[in-house]
Amino acid sequence: MTETILTNARLVLENELVLGTLVFEGERIVSVDTGRSSLPAAHDLDGDFLAAGLIEMHTDNMEKHFVPRPGVFWPNALAAALAHDAQMAAAGVTTVYDSISCGSIYGHKDYRRAIFPMMIGAIQDGTASGSFRVDHRIHLRCEVPAEDIVADLEPHLASPLVHLASLMDHTPGQRQWRNIEHLKTYNLGSGEKTLEEFESDVAVRMESGPALFARNWPLVVDMLRERNIPLASHDDTTLADVDLAVDAGARISEFPTTPEAARYARACGLRTVAGAPNVVRGGSHSGGVSATELTLGGLLDGLSSDYVPSSLLQAVMLLHNQHGVALPVAMAMVNRNMADMLGLVDRGRIRAGLRADLLRFRMVDGTPVTRTLWCAGERAW
Repeated sequence: MTETILTNARLVLENELVLGTLVFEGERIVSVDTGRSSLPAAHDLDGDFLAAGLIEMHTDNMEKHFVPRPGVFWPNALAAALAHDAQMAAAGVTTVYDSISCGSIYGHKDYRRAIFPMMIGAIQDGTASGSFRVDHRIHLRCEVPAEDIVADLEPHLASPLVHLASLMDHTPGQRQWRNIEHLKTYNLGSGEKTLEEFESDVAVRMESGPALFARNWPLVVDMLRERNIPLASHDDTTLADVDLAVDAGARISEFPTTPEAARYARACGLRTVAGAPNVVRGGSHSGGVSATELTLGGLLDGLSSDYVPSSLLQAVMLLHNQHGVALPVAMAMVNRNMADMLGLVDRGRIRAGLRADLLRFRMVDGTPVTRTLWCAGERAW
């Protein structure tokens, strides 16, 4: 195996930022030292940052490549997955949990039922053929009030690539869409529905959603727990939402929408994750609590890119440069903390013996730019 020496790098370690040298061989980090190497084989990183590769636990970005425009379905599933894979690598991500929607309650978005098995198949094919740049895992995004979610889930639960599931309820009037005006802006702004279609859809969903949720929740939770799939709740808004998640055995609270829910989730032992786009934009697009507010209040463990892959690194540097969060602390929210909550003991840190998942980046006019990415020691970007 060839030894790679990276020197003159600003190493983002667990508790400090140091100018130093990192050596990896094969897929493992061999050594981490302060100071510069004078060896002829050393690669001078010109003072660029070198951090552990980013870990993304919840992104629905791949769906955009399967349905790039309303009503347009891309005919080559693997090609769509590869385009998504390249975006994740460009964003500095070395491990991605692709969040795939199982169950649709969005009217015109019923295409999600059709592409659900196609997306899972594409991840399986890309992984089996070694075609991906980075490590992909499946995150089942379970829309509990969906009519056919139990039947849709069942064929895919045995896949060894399924590593996480989240329990969702997007019924209008609660959780993310407790303010229906925000849902109207989202639906009408995307061109997904006319006003008449939106109003009709909301009425149907508000009437049928609670009964479907009550019917499906215990069935879905039991299916996932029987297969030991880790669980996350989603859009916790009230203390009752958190209690429901705890009773289901969830370990993560994704995108809590209120500080009360985030605080209670932490008190109940759940880890909390919010959207990096929320940090970059300065707030939530659906009226939820500010992710920056949660971070500065000590209520947030991790960040997810959700729908914008490049937002992860941007959010880290904004928290550091504009809000005074120490860089090792901010960076932990997209690698070390994520690894811990997902049980990934071999990555997420720059430490001898761990995977050589490494991100080299620099700042250009206030924007972080990925220069090089290594995934398990292999050049990915």
